[in-house]
This record gives sequence, structure tokens and C-alpha cells, in this order.
Amino acid sequence: MGKFTLELLFQIIGIGSASGLIYKNNSLLIIGDNSGFLYEYQMDSHDLKRHPLLKNPTENTLKKDKADFEALTDFGDSLYVFGSGSTQKRNKMIQVNSSTKKVIATNDIADLYAVMQNFGEIKPEDFNIEGAIYNGESWFLLNRGNGSSNKNVLFTIKGKNLANDFTILSNTYILPKIKGVRSSFTDGILVDDSIYFLATAEDTESTYDDGEVLGSLIGSINLKTMKIDFTKKISSTHKFEGLSLYANSKEKIEFLLCEDKDSEVLETAIYKLTLDKK
Repeated sequence: MGKFTLELLFQIIGIGSASGLIYKNNSLLIIGDNSGFLYEYQMDSHDLKRHPLLKNPTENTLKKDKADFEALTDFGDSLYVFGSGSTQKRNKMIQVNSSTKKVIATNDIADLYAVMQNFGEIKPEDFNIEGAIYNGESWFLLNRGNGSSNKNVLFTIKGKNLANDFTILSNTYILPKIKGVRSSFTDGILVDDSIYFLATAEDTESTYDDGEVLGSLIGSINLKTMKIDFTKKISSTHKFEGLSLYANSKEKIEFLLCEDKDSEVLETAIYKLTLDKK
């Protein structure tokens, strides 16, 4: 990849700690790791809607109680929201109707997460799912290696369901350091035969406690070889946690990004990242 540009597009008042987004039909679907809502923002009208994901949802849930929704993906008529798995209260996978935004099913995937930890040789305290992709046949889940063992792992899961009929493959990656700190996955999306991912360097060895943000990068993994094609640092100050495709051509590819500021302020900034393909 060649040059890049990163620009602030707009800010959304009413959403905090944004951790995942999907761009579709000039609207954004956004989740926040502190929140029990799915947010729907119309980019033309600036209208913001809140759709409950949980019973009695709140927008600034106490850290010890939150479901920690960190990963959002869609396929067909459904959206899928994943908790990070970093505590016992964070093991939910919620299926949502993409048209009505109503919850179809709430699933406890603690057993799946336990198998993933065992298969990927990740200690429970280092387990932290931050990205999810579904293409109708395979699930791709990204473990953020911000624990003490720095285990950045891409899991490929196939099967009839995520409860008791699945197979798992795992690939571990050593991502670049920023200011001496190893970066770790924060989101990923599928574009053609590549997974484009975000990674952030945060000065902490905990999947629970936040640390000083040292910057973010973007990269891609070739699904045929499962090797990293490129990485590029895009910021020295931002903790980008949400990634969605905006436009794709022969000359360039454009993404929308959201930032998690680890605060209780209900304000979210949306950025556009443009990468030259030459």
C-alpha cells in the first residue's frame, strides 16, 4: 500500500466508547463497549436511534457489570454482536434482525470461548475478542493480544452452530511495536480475499484495565496464505476500535473508523481512512 490520508468526518453526540461499526446505505450501525444498545445513525439526516440489545440497557454500564460488546459483523438478514469474553459476564453473542433491529436470539458462548482459549493456548486473563467476521460459511474471530502474553490470534471457526458443532483453526501473529509497545488487534473486516484489521498499542498488560494509547495501525491478512500482507501506522494518538469498508476502487480503498476514548462522555468521532493501492 502507498500513501494514506486520515480525516475526521463528523462527530456523533449520544454514543460513547465506540467499539465496532458497519457502514451500509449511508447509515452507520455502532456498538459501544459500555453500552447495552445498538446505535443506528443516518448520515444524511443525522438521526440517531437506539435499539436495545439487553434487558434494561444502560449507556454507561459499570465496568464490572458490562457485557463489553467489542465485535460487530453482519451477513444476510442478521447482525451479530459479540462480547469480549474477558470476564464471565462478557460471553454473550446476540443475533439481531438487520431490518427491524430487534434481537432474534441471545446466546451464551462461554463454552466456545473456553475451547478457543484451550486451542489457541491463551490464558483466560489474556482472552479478549475484539473483531468478528462472518461470510456465511466461516466465522473469523480476532483475539486482541493486550494481555501479558501478547497473543494476537485469528480464529477460523466452521460448523453448523457456535454452541456444540464446530471446528477451530488458529493463527498467531506478532504485530509491530509502536513506541516500544506491541500492537494488538482491535477489529477486522473481510474485503475480497483479505482481512483488513486495525491494531492499537496501549501501555497495559491487562485485558481489563486501560492504559496510555500510543497509536494505531492498519494491515491485512491474506486468507489464502494466512500471512500478513502489509501493516501501516496511521496514528500516534488514536485508539481505533471500529472498521468498516466505505469505498473500493482500483486506485484506492476507503474505510470508516470509530475511536474508543475510554471515557463516559457520550460522543463518538467518525474518521475516514484512505489508502492508495499503488
